[in-house]
Amino acid sequence: MMPGDNLTLVATAAAIGMSIGYVASSQMGTKSEPTGRPSGTSSGSHSKDGVRGRFLVGGNWKCNGTIESAKALIKILNEGGPIPLNSEVVVCVPAIHIPLALETLRDDIAVGAQNCGVNDKAGAYTGEISADQLVDMGVKWVVIGHSERREGFEMAGEDSALVAKKVKVATDAGLKVMFCIGEKKEDRENGVTMDVCAKQLEPAAKLLTVPEWSYVSIAYEPVWAIGTGLTATPEMAQATHASIRKWVSENVCPDVAKTIRIQYGGSMKGSNAHDLIAQPDIDGGLIGGASLKADFMNIWNSVL
Repeated sequence: MMPGDNLTLVATAAAIGMSIGYVASSQMGTKSEPTGRPSGTSSGSHSKDGVRGRFLVGGNWKCNGTIESAKALIKILNEGGPIPLNSEVVVCVPAIHIPLALETLRDDIAVGAQNCGVNDKAGAYTGEISADQLVDMGVKWVVIGHSERREGFEMAGEDSALVAKKVKVATDAGLKVMFCIGEKKEDRENGVTMDVCAKQLEPAAKLLTVPEWSYVSIAYEPVWAIGTGLTATPEMAQATHASIRKWVSENVCPDVAKTIRIQYGGSMKGSNAHDLIAQPDIDGGLIGGASLKADFMNIWNSVL
């Protein structure tokens, strides 16, 4: 046997082993089903209407986290105590951390993505991750239309027509969507907050069927309050949420307006979450900076 033959044998055996493993896994099903996640615990009672998860508490990690820091944060969440029965908790992590979260995050916190492609099939879409691929991994939620993506990162941002198409593609694939809308500071000062929100909602209202809205939560994020430390007062937020719900009733369907969850997403944290979520039309939050800290648990406990 020549010196290089041992390496050839090892490589061949490894390839055969990988192939056998692939065939076996393929025979078991086409979708990846994460197993062995730690079990979570619940506390409190269901909502008055008997529905679990009346409040939606979403964490958006944005472009943050190394493998080690992600592991550390997941450990904090796993040890964070019971989640109230009347709330649903989701963390939307960077794409590179989705497998880690699906394998190690407690099973009562859903894993979400922060974006998906507008493509509804596989193919030549370099750099994109399709909604079908996310579903295949076991992802349940996706954030679409966040103001940071609408604005763009030294490139053209996503307009409302594109955002609506992504929402449609995602819901068609079976993903639940946190559909972000919101006004800039000058819009608020000029009294056109609802005009801006309506223009962002209109394309989606034209594309989605009434049943498809059951996959959607609207995340109202005043752009001027994202990452600035500023936040709308509970009364300001409630007024806008009520206007959004009224718009949905008039332009989509009254039944959808009654059941759709509208999250608040402008610098919500443990110290202000209770007063915000106590408002009748605020059904949770989409949390950025505070979702990277233990304070995130204070937010999910604020619904008690």
